[in-house]
Amino acid sequence: MNVICLIGRLTREPELRYTTSNIPVCRFTIAVDRKYAGEGQQKTDFINCVAWRSTAEFVSKYFDKGVRMGVTGSLQINTWENEEGKKMYSAEVLVNSIDFADGKKDVSTSAQPKVKVNKSEDEPQFIALDDGDWDDIPF
Repeated sequence: MNVICLIGRLTREPELRYTTSNIPVCRFTIAVDRKYAGEGQQKTDFINCVAWRSTAEFVSKYFDKGVRMGVTGSLQINTWENEEGKKMYSAEVLVNSIDFADGKKDVSTSAQPKVKVNKSEDEPQFIALDDGDWDDIPF
């Protein structure tokens, strides 16, 4: 079984691109802390991840550098030969799902889409309620 679950912080802004078939793909790296065996110190691993389709668009829309995220996926090993004919390897997580891992207070700004929306003056606006107005609310 090839299942990976990680919690870490984005090291840079996610990079969203599209294939020639117009399929979204998003690459990003997360910093994941692990305890150092010995002195109780921590080391950080930088793990490359790739997400496809709606997951890719979700990451690029809602996650910024430094945001803590939970990633579930599978390990994918890529091999190729370099110019000198030497066999090269790289590992990345093929992402199946992503979740916010920060508390509600920390996520409040990142839970909003990064795209700025211009509100029309015709849209209804919210108004503040005075303390006496709470009795009129039916719930």
